Amino acid sequence: MHSIQRQLTFSLAMLLIVMGLLLAQAGLWIVDRGLRQHMQDNLQSQAESLLSALVKGTEGIELNSRHHDAVFLKPFSGHYFIIEFNQQRWRSRSLWDFELPSVEHLGFSEQLKPGPEQQQLLMYQGAYRRYTTDIKVTVAHDYSPVLASFKQAQIIGAGLGLLALLLTLLLQRQLVRRALKPLEQTRVQIEQLQQGQRSLLEQDTPLELQPLVRQVNRLLVHTEETLQRSRKGLGNLGHALKTPLAVLMSLLQREELQRQPELSAILQEQLEFIEQRITRELTRARLSGEALPGAFFDCAEELPSLFQLINRVHGEVLTLDWHAAAGLRLPWERDDMLEMLGNLLDNACKWADSRVELSIEQRGAAYCVCIDDDGPGIAESQREQVQRRGSRLDEQSVGHGLGLGIVRDIVETLQGTLQLLDSPLGGLRVEICLRPCSA
Repeated sequence: MHSIQRQLTFSLAMLLIVMGLLLAQAGLWIVDRGLRQHMQDNLQSQAESLLSALVKGTEGIELNSRHHDAVFLKPFSGHYFIIEFNQQRWRSRSLWDFELPSVEHLGFSEQLKPGPEQQQLLMYQGAYRRYTTDIKVTVAHDYSPVLASFKQAQIIGAGLGLLALLLTLLLQRQLVRRALKPLEQTRVQIEQLQQGQRSLLEQDTPLELQPLVRQVNRLLVHTEETLQRSRKGLGNLGHALKTPLAVLMSLLQREELQRQPELSAILQEQLEFIEQRITRELTRARLSGEALPGAFFDCAEELPSLFQLINRVHGEVLTLDWHAAAGLRLPWERDDMLEMLGNLLDNACKWADSRVELSIEQRGAAYCVCIDDDGPGIAESQREQVQRRGSRLDEQSVGHGLGLGIVRDIVETLQGTLQLLDSPLGGLRVEICLRPCSA
């Protein structure tokens, strides 16, 4: 699953690592160039100082040791020189028995040269003329301490850079969470829309989200208006068809048709089929708008009045109970839930001996509705048959017929499941599980 925060964190980490390495290398290179230039200037100064220490004595040109640096006297001190003239070659005592590597050309060596005790030497060679004599002076300085300092600086810099990277990523994580907080609030509002706790999204959002919120709200308003117009038109259509069907049904009682019982039976069967088909298709069409955000069925508000109606219809001889968690809401249209529960309760009451129970609970992302009665129940082999619209096991008693067919249509439209099971009360249990589209 893609995560904006994870992608931003990874991108920032890669950017900081690459930029950090580039800046660190560039910084070390600049410092290295600066130090080499400084040491090269010192080498040239030392070469000129050694040249000035040359004096003319009784035996020719001599080197006055009091006029050059004492570091040239300490063995392997890191400071070395060689003076060459007239087939003579003078070496500093600091070289001991080590021979300096040759320099390809006058001036500074581009590469560090190997020195005694694994030293890395920065070398300079200059050609001079003094006392009418050509003199070549080579001086060298150990660069190893500088390289060691660079290596130590790299280790310390890497540690500090890693610490800075972690702190930056933690800060960035907090900033991203804070920046994405409006998105989380919008997500919560959309979830509230689905649960029926609000009808529109709040307009008080960052500028970047306002166009999205406006479009969603316009879509919600348009969908609700379209749904209302559709349902109103379907209701009008149902009433318009109801009267002609009633007229046709009444014509079946006329004497002319009574004389032809076969024709009368066929007409009655087909008219009942038309009525059932119209009812079924109108129900399906009305349910097509069930996904409208903001629709819900509040159990605590709707169930008491529904049970009062069922009591008035079936008398006070039955004990009716319902159980639902406090504040439980079903995220579907109120009318759809009332029709489904009304048909189930009506069927259960017709077959129950003394008790009917309704329970609604949430199981994970699904909502399960169970209706139990203590009636005779239905054999397992006949449960599939009784779910078909209009099918009844007992033609003399109305129940477990058209109502279960309507319920099955609603459940199928809501992409749920319906099962007929044995009830703990001894009769039939109708169990329906519905899952919201977003789950």
